[in-house]
Amino acid sequence: MRGPFVRVRVGDLVELRLSNHHGSRNPHSIDLHAVTGPGGGAAVTQLGPGQAGAFEWKAMNPGLFVYHCATPSVPAHIANGMYGLILVEPEKGLPRVDREYYVMQGEFYTKGKTLAPGLQALDAAKLTSERPEYVVFNGRMGALMDDGTLKAKVGETVRLFVGNGGPNLISSFHVIGEIFDTVYTEAAMGGTPARNVQTTLVPAGGAAIVEMTVQVPGRFLLVDHSIVRAMEKGALGALEVAGAERPEVFRVLTPGAGGTGGH
Repeated sequence: MRGPFVRVRVGDLVELRLSNHHGSRNPHSIDLHAVTGPGGGAAVTQLGPGQAGAFEWKAMNPGLFVYHCATPSVPAHIANGMYGLILVEPEKGLPRVDREYYVMQGEFYTKGKTLAPGLQALDAAKLTSERPEYVVFNGRMGALMDDGTLKAKVGETVRLFVGNGGPNLISSFHVIGEIFDTVYTEAAMGGTPARNVQTTLVPAGGAAIVEMTVQVPGRFLLVDHSIVRAMEKGALGALEVAGAERPEVFRVLTPGAGGTGGH
């Protein structure tokens, strides 16, 4: 799971209302890393089933921020997918690009082994020892594959808002066959962004903004380059780029038999 992508701008006065469904079995709250205030809002939104609360905050710091539930057990709530991203744009906004996508990494600690059938309860021992059975994008294995594949055309600039809900692991975010033209490391917008980056670290509870102009057509895989997570646990997605071949950039001389890289 993941929460909705929230987008505001520096200087905005934001009113946030949170309600906990009457059928819920647990209290819940929200901690937004973009908020300057007690608990990022969590201190005033500890809400039992059927309760609702609200607070107001001023967006003062530009960047891409994680939000998540901050009610005990906080690790268990986050490990059940209670997180998302909020973008605080600079006063003049971000430069325009052709396409923007929201990619959120997270972990699931299930009693059953990876791909075991049936409903799987949370395994507290695996959570404590940081041994997830799944590391996924956007809440499930295959969320960014097949019908969920990201789309672009040759020559377009793609911006990825990449978050890491955790609760435990650092992501080594990489797109196979592409180089990030621009990376706002840890989503910081106050300095000079990094250029020509192959893989960027996204800490648990953190985010990054990556931009790339796609030069050739084909299928490009999004992975956590702690590569077992991609190939065996689910941290795998795809960007499908359509358009004319550009042999001056990339051309096949002798085709191979195929493999995993982009296929």
